[in-house]
Amino acid sequence: MSSILYYNIDMQNIYKISKQRAIKLFGSQDLSSFEVGTTKGLQQIHEYLFSGLYDFAGKIRKLNISKDSFRFANSLYLEDALHRIEKMSETTFEEIIEKYVEMNIAHPFMEGNGRSTRIWLDLILKKSLGKCIDWTAINKNDYLEAMIRSHVKVTNLRELLRTALTDKIDDREVFKKGIEQSYYYEEPDNYKG
Repeated sequence: MSSILYYNIDMQNIYKISKQRAIKLFGSQDLSSFEVGTTKGLQQIHEYLFSGLYDFAGKIRKLNISKDSFRFANSLYLEDALHRIEKMSETTFEEIIEKYVEMNIAHPFMEGNGRSTRIWLDLILKKSLGKCIDWTAINKNDYLEAMIRSHVKVTNLRELLRTALTDKIDDREVFKKGIEQSYYYEEPDNYKG
C-alpha cells in the first residue's frame, strides 16, 4: 500500500500544510494554469496540495480502495473510467454535478480525493456557469450523507449543492472559508485542528 512519506509528518500536519497550500491557490498563477474539467487538471490540483506529503501526489492509483462498505472504481478499469468522465458534458449545472459524482466514484487517488475534487468542481462551475459553491452553506453531515447516496441517486447532492451556489467567484473570503469547510468535511468528528 502506498502511504505517507515518512518525514515525521502526521495527519494533522498534512491537513495543515495542504490546507495552507489550498488557500494560497486563490488568484495564483498555479490555479490559472490548471486544466479545467480534465483528469490532468485534477492531478495538478492534487499534486499541488500534497506534493512532498504523499509519495503518490498527483498520481492515479494502481490499487483498489474502499471506504466503509463502498468500493471505488476498480484500478484495472480506472484509466478508462477517467477517460469517460473527462468527456462528460459541462454545459449545465446538472451535467457538472453528474461529472463530479462520477469522479467521486472513480476516486483516482489513494488519499485526498475529496479536497482535490471540490476545488476541481468549483473550477468547472466557474468556467462553465460563472458560479461556485459556498461550501460554508452546506452542513457536513448533510453533505457526507448526500455523497454516500450519490452513486445511487444524485438528486439529494445536486439540490444540496444548488442551494449553495454563489456568483462570488472572485471573492477571496468565500474561497478561503470554502477551503476551510472542505477540509472540515474530511476531519474525523473528534479531530481538533
